Amino acid sequence: MVLYNVTVTLDLSIHEDWLRWMLDTHIPDVMITGMFISYRMSRLIGHEHSDAEIYTIQYLLKDLEHLTRYQQEFAPDLQRQVRERYEGKFEVFRTVMEVVDSNEMPMR
Repeated sequence: MVLYNVTVTLDLSIHEDWLRWMLDTHIPDVMITGMFISYRMSRLIGHEHSDAEIYTIQYLLKDLEHLTRYQQEFAPDLQRQVRERYEGKFEVFRTVMEVVDSNEMPMR
C-alpha cells in the first residue's frame, strides 16, 4: 500500500472557504477518479504559524501504478482548479510513503 500525503498551509483569510470546498468538491473529485482506496484529512494543532492553518490530506492507494496514473491523468486538472481558486493564498507540498504496517480499528 502507498500513502500519498498532501500538506497545505493556508492563509487564515481563505481557511473556512477552502475547508468547505475541499470537503464538498475537491476531495470527492479526487476520490471519484477511482485511484484511491480511502482518504483522511487532519488539521495540525499547536503549530508556530499564527497567521495560518495547516492541513494534511492522506490518500491511500493500492500501489505506485495507481499513483502514477493519477498524477498523469487526473492531477494536473485537479491541481489547476485549486491554484485558480486560491492562487497566492496557500503553499503545498506532497510526499509519497510506503505503508509498512497498519492496525486501524473502527471507533466504538
